[in-house]
Amino acid sequence: MKILVTGGAGFIGSNYTRQLLNGNYPGSTEHDVIVLDALTYAGNPANLDPIRSNPKFSFVHRDILDSDLVNDLVGSVDAVVHFAAESHVDRSISGSREFIMTNVVGTHTLLEAARTTKLGKFVHVSTDEVYGSIPTGSWNEECPLLPNSPYSASKASSDLLVRSYGRTHNMNVVTTRCSNNYGSYQYPEKVIPLFVSNLIDGKNVPLYGEGNNVRDWLHVDDHCAGIHKVLEGGRAGEIYNIGGGTELTNKELTAMLLEACGADWDRVDRVEDRKGHDLRYSVDITKISNELGYAPQVDFKQGLAETVQWYRDNRSWWEPLKNRT
Repeated sequence: MKILVTGGAGFIGSNYTRQLLNGNYPGSTEHDVIVLDALTYAGNPANLDPIRSNPKFSFVHRDILDSDLVNDLVGSVDAVVHFAAESHVDRSISGSREFIMTNVVGTHTLLEAARTTKLGKFVHVSTDEVYGSIPTGSWNEECPLLPNSPYSASKASSDLLVRSYGRTHNMNVVTTRCSNNYGSYQYPEKVIPLFVSNLIDGKNVPLYGEGNNVRDWLHVDDHCAGIHKVLEGGRAGEIYNIGGGTELTNKELTAMLLEACGADWDRVDRVEDRKGHDLRYSVDITKISNELGYAPQVDFKQGLAETVQWYRDNRSWWEPLKNRT
């Protein structure tokens, strides 16, 4: 199979590409992979260095809004796994145009190319944030979309576009919705790498409000394994939630990161809460578990410890990114 991975130089997309080409999924070394990435601020060519010499890997530095290029690339592959997205909520609050262009118009560009070239399969990678906030229980895939930030609204819009193309044009499209990811190579504006890198450098960390917002944490390796199961066996037109099964308040997560970095609560700055801050996310993974045999494999405490150590060992990767920001 020949696979086009959009946004494959970002955190999750690069992990998926490395896992594929390193043979971490059955038969995955037989696939050819093209990464398409515009290398905006969060796209990093260094994320792909471990597999750059692989003869089954190729890289295209262009934008998913380039319809002519996208048509050519999509027409040359068997499947698209679509990671490319603007994904930082705070940035979407301060300015949302790029989110609309990349997440909505960019997805439309890819879908049009998939339609006209009769692509074999289109996997759209989305987020649990499209569901909004849930006080108790967990969302299943039939729950309504109630996004509360410009970022999540743009992703919900792209989800609906994907669904419409599947229904209208009888295309083989599948959507995944994940909970909060963590792991190595995550851009240091996100909470775990931001806190760890700040604490390593003796700086304070910002905690929104009282820190009572709850997130379900999913190791990026588990997320990508779930995506690959969907690529191989997900049913056309379906949606699959992918979760990690570890719910923590931001305050609880902060305590774990402080302990891991040998720091105390005097290193925490309480900051004004984010506008429209969702209180709690929680996804029900029964569907993907029953249909495709997915289950998270990485224990959160172990995964977090390994992630903290990775940032300790890879200052040369994250320090230039923080300095640039």
